[in-house]
Amino acid sequence: MKRLVPEYIENLKIYQAGKPIEELAREKGLTRISKLASNENPLGPSPFAIKEMTQKLWDLHRYPDMHAHALKSKLCNLYSLKKENVILGNGSEGIMAYIARAFIQPGDEIVTSENTFIGFYILTRGVGANIKTVPLTDDYRYDVEKMSSAISEKTKAIYIANPNNPTGTFITKKEFDFLMESVPDHCIVILDEAYFEYAYDASDEYPNSMDYRYDNVITLRTFSKAYGLSGIRCGYGFAHKYFIENLTKVKLPFEPNALAQIGAIGALEDQPHLRRTLRKNKSFYNDLIKFLGVNDFKPIPSVTNFVTFKTGSSQASEWMFNKLLDEGVIIRWLKSNEMPDYVRVSIGTREEMSHYFEAMEKILPKYNDKFGRA
Repeated sequence: MKRLVPEYIENLKIYQAGKPIEELAREKGLTRISKLASNENPLGPSPFAIKEMTQKLWDLHRYPDMHAHALKSKLCNLYSLKKENVILGNGSEGIMAYIARAFIQPGDEIVTSENTFIGFYILTRGVGANIKTVPLTDDYRYDVEKMSSAISEKTKAIYIANPNNPTGTFITKKEFDFLMESVPDHCIVILDEAYFEYAYDASDEYPNSMDYRYDNVITLRTFSKAYGLSGIRCGYGFAHKYFIENLTKVKLPFEPNALAQIGAIGALEDQPHLRRTLRKNKSFYNDLIKFLGVNDFKPIPSVTNFVTFKTGSSQASEWMFNKLLDEGVIIRWLKSNEMPDYVRVSIGTREEMSHYFEAMEKILPKYNDKFGRA
């Protein structure tokens, strides 16, 4: 049979999301389930956002505002931008798809890091690009020196997840400045700041891209993480007018949808909810770091709402993942990120974190015996 799909599409692996709560409930008949796999905001959306979306339900027979005037105006006021510098999409991944469609062609070279966001790998390989990766540093961070050396005349784009998923680490202001000095004019820099709010709150060394005005940088952010709106898929991007104009040509006309637009506006208006999210995340993060340390795990220091730690082997990670599922706790085994000997735990509510600690204490004696830990 004649090949109907390009080989680079046939060779792609389907993205595997964290196991849904409903699926685990069906499989194991559990009623107490804590999902700590997908880096979601456990506090949920702002009440303002819910109120705005609820009122909008009566207008769902109308198409959304194609130009998203109200939401773009809100973002422009917040970040001192013009509407010509803003694009919206179905999550930041939606905008990544626009970038791949508009600027990246089969055979183009992309420079990024190993062990970074797998959604980006899928999108760029899906258009036939060649991805050149460099290893992380020994402390699990982007190696900007090696990335700089990897840039060539063939390089079309550079992808930086800052902070990085799944490690939770970030490049500093100094490192960002160093890398940008090495980026030629023909390269697009895709700066994925999905966890911006957490990182900006956690470190003075985090380089907020809005403090810079590079013409070849596209900043991506989302309402899915700190704002607790994963379910409505709303992301936004900032870039030079030239980029925005061409991205707009290839995006679907009514993204994001009407509920997403109005919900995002409500989320932006509720800054106390965001501050509460960041405050609770920091507190429960410290509890998790302490628990892992007491139990002889070495977590990677993170400026996000998740923590990654090494188990010692792929077998140990798989065993821990499955045993925690039996206890109703869903974490992330990082096999698909090419880190099979690591797992990632999202920060949850107080009840969810207690559930995780209880489940870990229950399985750890067998875990230590099985995998040779004293």
